Amino acid sequence: MHPATQPPRAIRELPDELISQIAAGEVVERPASVVRELVDNALDAGATQITVRLLAGGVRLISVEDNGVGIPATELPVALKRHATSKITSLSELESVGTMGFRGEALAAIQSVSELSVLSRTATQDSAMLLDGRSGELQPAARAQGTTVEVKELFYSTPARRKFLKTDNTELAHCVEAVRRHALTRPEVGFAIWHEGKLVEQWRAQPSDASDAAQAQAALDRRLADVLGDDFLRDSVAVHYQSGHVTVVGRAGIPDAARSRADQQFSYVNGRFVRDKVVTHAARSAYEDVLHGHRQPVYALYVEIDPTRVDVNVHPTKIEVRFRDGREVHQAVRHAVENALAIPRAALLAAAHPSPGEDAPTLNLRPAATTWPQAQWQQAAMPLTGNRVDDVSALWQSATPRPSVMAQEASTTFAPTTPFAQPAHSAHTSAQADHATPTTWPLGKALAQLQGVYILAENAQGLVLVDMHAAHERIVYEQLKTQIDAQRIASQPLLIPATFPATAQEVATAEACAEALNELGLEISTLSSKTLAVRAVPNTLAQGDAVALARSVLAELAQHDASTMVQRARNELLATMACHGAVRANRKLTLDEMNALLRQMEVTERSDQCNHGRPTWRQLSMRELDALFLRGR
Repeated sequence: MHPATQPPRAIRELPDELISQIAAGEVVERPASVVRELVDNALDAGATQITVRLLAGGVRLISVEDNGVGIPATELPVALKRHATSKITSLSELESVGTMGFRGEALAAIQSVSELSVLSRTATQDSAMLLDGRSGELQPAARAQGTTVEVKELFYSTPARRKFLKTDNTELAHCVEAVRRHALTRPEVGFAIWHEGKLVEQWRAQPSDASDAAQAQAALDRRLADVLGDDFLRDSVAVHYQSGHVTVVGRAGIPDAARSRADQQFSYVNGRFVRDKVVTHAARSAYEDVLHGHRQPVYALYVEIDPTRVDVNVHPTKIEVRFRDGREVHQAVRHAVENALAIPRAALLAAAHPSPGEDAPTLNLRPAATTWPQAQWQQAAMPLTGNRVDDVSALWQSATPRPSVMAQEASTTFAPTTPFAQPAHSAHTSAQADHATPTTWPLGKALAQLQGVYILAENAQGLVLVDMHAAHERIVYEQLKTQIDAQRIASQPLLIPATFPATAQEVATAEACAEALNELGLEISTLSSKTLAVRAVPNTLAQGDAVALARSVLAELAQHDASTMVQRARNELLATMACHGAVRANRKLTLDEMNALLRQMEVTERSDQCNHGRPTWRQLSMRELDALFLRGR
C-alpha cells in the first residue's frame, strides 16, 4: 500500500529503545565507527596504552582496553544513558570543546545495537566493577586501573543493517584505519590491534617533553615513520607556520611522492581527524605549481586553533568542523605547505649531508613575509680556472626569444629577465673559491651535456641529471612571479561595463568584499538586487571573459580566498610565458652556462619541478651506480 493511501496515525512519542536505534544509525555505521568512538573515550581518559581486540572484523567482538583514569562505580550506569557525559556541562564549554568526545551519545547508541559491557576501575577503588549493558547488573571483577569496553554481536537487533556490512577483511581494514588516524596525532600513546588472537598492528608510545618543541617534533616524526613508513618521512618536508590564531605543523610530501589516490592525506584540527573542504582545498592549491596531472599529494597536517573559533558540533561522527573564519584557516594552511615546498630539495640534501670536513649550511626556514636567503654555497665563486663568468646573461641573449604573443595581448611589458644571476664577488668570496670543491655545491659541478637535453653533473653523492629546459623554465617562472608580486595588481577599466544577472549570494559577496576585490584589480558594482556590473579587471587578464572571471572570483571568495582564482589564472599566463622564454632543447651550452644554471637552481624556490609539475633533476648515488655494474658483489 502506498504511504499516501494508508489511514492517518496518531502522533505519539517513540519508545526510548527505538530512539536510541535511530540515533545509532548516525553514529554507528560499521565496526570502525565503534572503534573510533571507544578510542576517543580512552584518549579523553588520559590513557597512554590502548589495545583493540577484534573478532570477525569487529562484528562478533570489539574490545577496547585502556589504562586511563577509569569510571567510578557510581557513574557506570549513568554512562550508558543518552546524552550523559563528563566532557561538558554548559553551553560555554560546548563552544570551546577541548576533548575528543562531548555529545554523550556513543555508548547509548552502541548499546542499542549490540551486547555491551563495561569493566572499569579507578585509582581509589579496591576492585574493578563490571556493568552488563542489557541487564544493568553491576558486580565486582578483577582489573588494573583503567577501562575495558566490550561490544559483542554488532547489529544483532537490526539484522537489516548487518546485511550492509562487507567481508571480515574489509571491516578489519576500516577498523585499523580508524586506529591509525588516532595514532598519527597521539605519538605519546601506544596502540595495539589484535584480530582473531593475532597481533595485526602495534605502534609503541613515543614519550617526549611536550614543552620542548624539538622533542615533540622528533616524537611525531618517529610515529609518522612507524605508521606511514620510512618512505613517507624521507619523501616529505617539515611544515611549521603560524599566522594569527592558526598554527600549522606536520609534514608535506614532495611532489615526487604524489599518488594516484588521495589515501594518504591526513588533516587534524586540534588533534581531531577531520574531512574539511577548507583544509583539503588549501593543501591541494599549495601543490598547483608543482604537481603533474591529476596526482594526489600526501601529507599529515595538524592545525591548532583557538577552540572558540571552530565548531566541532556539526555532525554526530565529529569528523566535520566549521570554522568561524574559513579564509584565515585556508590562507594559513596554503602558506604553510607552499613555504615548506618552496625550499629546493638540493639545499635540504646539502644541509643533511655536508661534505667531509665541512659544516652543514645553515638554512633559514623563513616565514611567508621574508625572502629566500642566499645559501652559504651561493657566496662561493666557481673554483676552477676557466669556470668563472663575468656576465653569464650575455651568453644567453641570443637564446632568449622575443616576448610572446600572449604577453603582448595582455598589454604587459616585462623587463628582460636574467636567466642566471651570479653572486657578487668580493675578496672574501674569492678566498673561499680557492678552497672550494665541486662537492660543496648541492647540485655539483657540470661535466657535460647529453643530446642537447640533459646536463650531467658530479656532486658529493654521485651523479646528477638535469633537464635543462624544465629547470630554466622554473627559474624564469619564479622570476616573473617575483616581479608581479612586487607590485600591486594593476587594473584596466572596461570601456563598456560587462553586466550579468547575479544570484543573491553573488550580490552579497560583491558588496561585502568590495575592498578585497579592488586589491585584486577587480571592480564590481551593484546595478540592482539581481544585476552586477564588472567595470575593471586585472591588466594581465584584460583579454579574458570578464563575466566568467567575476563569477569565479565571487564563488571563490564566498568559500575560500578570492586571490586563489586570480592567482591561478595569473600563474597560468606566466607559466606559458616562462615556457616560451626558457632555453630550448638542442641548445648547446658551455660548462660556464651549465654551472650557472645549476647555481641558480640551488637558490630558486620550487626548482625541483618545472611549471607543469615534471621533475627538473634526478640524483644517482654511487651505490646505485655501483649496482649497475655489479661492483662489490
